[in-house]
Amino acid sequence: MRILAATFALLSLTGCGSADNTDLKQFVAEAISAPRGRVEPIPEFKPYESFTYSASALRSPFSLPISEEEVEVQDAGMDISPNTDRAKEYLEQFNIGDLYMVGTLQKPDGALWALIRDGNNSVVRTKVGEYMGQNHGRIVSISDSRINLIEIVPNGNGGWLERPRTIALEGTSGEPL
Repeated sequence: MRILAATFALLSLTGCGSADNTDLKQFVAEAISAPRGRVEPIPEFKPYESFTYSASALRSPFSLPISEEEVEVQDAGMDISPNTDRAKEYLEQFNIGDLYMVGTLQKPDGALWALIRDGNNSVVRTKVGEYMGQNHGRIVSISDSRINLIEIVPNGNGGWLERPRTIALEGTSGEPL
């Protein structure tokens, strides 16, 4: 048994040494002689410059613009403040971003009501003069495609200012579905 194992090991070693490996030597020579690649240096980036947003009192750039004919703007000299004595209405418990206009209803007398989907996925009707949103938003006009309201928001200096806001009919361009 030992003689058989020794013979097998001897034959396998002689088989490796006598193999023709010129093609392997040729491939290695070509790989070594080929030009080597060059790695580009890491680009230099400009340092981050912070930006402070200072237009929070202006109209949101993500809401639709409102025309001046549809909203009566108060004079700057008038004292603006929310009426804290009035009872809160149902739609005032929701953030204005959670309210979506889903349609309108026209009564026989010509009054136009807006249909609003609230934060609870219920549909509520509302009309001009009612309030919605957490920023004392009073509805000033309703059309078939949008609701215009005026919100009373803090101005950052201890006072208040009026800010126009528009809620477009859900599914129109620029509004989420």
